Amino acid sequence: MNPENPTLAIAERVCPIKYSDLNAETVAMVKRLIMDGVAVAIAGSAEEPPRILADFAANQGRAQRATVWGFGFKTTPVEAAYVNAASMHVLDFEPMSNPPTHAVSPTVPVAFALAESRHTDGREIIAACAKGFEMQGRVLLAANPKRGSLPFHTPGVIGVMGSTVAAAHMMKLTPAQLTHAFGVATSRCGGLSANTGSMVKCTHCGNVAAAGVEAAGLAARGFTANPNIFGAPHGYVDTFFKTHFDYELLMQYGNPYRCVDPGMAIKFYPSKYPTHFAIAAALDARSGVSDAANIRSVRIVTPEITDANRPRPRIGLEGKFSFQYVAAAALLDGVIGGNTFTDERRFSADMVALLDKITIEQDASQSKDTRNMQVSIDVTMNDGTVVRRTCRKPPGTWGEPIPADLHGAKIRDCLSARLAEPQLSQVIEMLDHLERLASPDVADLCAMLACKTE
Repeated sequence: MNPENPTLAIAERVCPIKYSDLNAETVAMVKRLIMDGVAVAIAGSAEEPPRILADFAANQGRAQRATVWGFGFKTTPVEAAYVNAASMHVLDFEPMSNPPTHAVSPTVPVAFALAESRHTDGREIIAACAKGFEMQGRVLLAANPKRGSLPFHTPGVIGVMGSTVAAAHMMKLTPAQLTHAFGVATSRCGGLSANTGSMVKCTHCGNVAAAGVEAAGLAARGFTANPNIFGAPHGYVDTFFKTHFDYELLMQYGNPYRCVDPGMAIKFYPSKYPTHFAIAAALDARSGVSDAANIRSVRIVTPEITDANRPRPRIGLEGKFSFQYVAAAALLDGVIGGNTFTDERRFSADMVALLDKITIEQDASQSKDTRNMQVSIDVTMNDGTVVRRTCRKPPGTWGEPIPADLHGAKIRDCLSARLAEPQLSQVIEMLDHLERLASPDVADLCAMLACKTE
């Protein structure tokens, strides 16, 4: 099926969907993803890049309508969505869609910023997020690009679809208005992969979150764009997905919601998702390594994922995107957390020494798709003993059950970066019952997420 105007066709499919149209399984999964994203954003707000972004936003002197999480002030919905999305992505710790992209960061901050500023309830947040997650999932499924084939960081191209749909839901746009919002938002696509490993990467999700709020707000006021940005020559599909785009898959939107089937991967390590395979293999290997100081060499066999082959990360932050670094940290420390990626840990003597002993072998025959890839690690000790481990499915991967206690521990740990009791438990309780929150309750929740100290 290739509709004459696919932009209007998908808008007509998306706009009428309400909270009451979501089944219980979808609501439960969306709430789980929202809670994960919010918790990760609170932890991320303690990092330097969001602090700089928040300081910049605070000095703009704009209307105080939406909370900047972790920083104790309000600003415009556009700026709040921008900073909160950057905080959610800076740790590279939020859930991953299937096919892989960061669908939560461009969407959840938009729904919350607009719910707070427009005095909307928790059910509308859930519906907006469900629709935004699904739009990104469907577009990426329809395009089905090979890993590394997109000219931009994936959320910079896909994320505007989720943020725009979420904003359109909160603003109650008509299908015709949504076509123009899509047109505006897709001219905001960007995000250069060369900035992976720098502060800029987190702003890719911030940019698309802000773009969605802006695009929907402009369309609501009568601002126009190409009303068929999907099907137009030099439009969205023609520019980014010229070789393949399956409109039939796009139009299966919500049947079922892809956050339920095949689901999203929950991250338990704050780093680039392919590195989770190296981490899990190295942590498993560590049980057979009595003393990391006695390691002679480490050989890691990976697919040809070139952007994670970084033998000497320039700074701790870049270690999030290095097979070598995360494997070394797992072998040395037995845990991967926020402190793993500080400059202090990156340039400590034992880390520098072990990185010098690590080699990567990239196997062109192996799949680069994180849905079916693997990473193997051989640790050779000074006495000649070799410890071999392979990871095919890291914890939290798609289709694998997520133990509630393990995920709960992640949520509490992330929130504890900025929140103490009783607010921490109150935030969890409110997010767990988000569908029950009236608009004043949403405002109270946002006030707690501000983490403002008296």
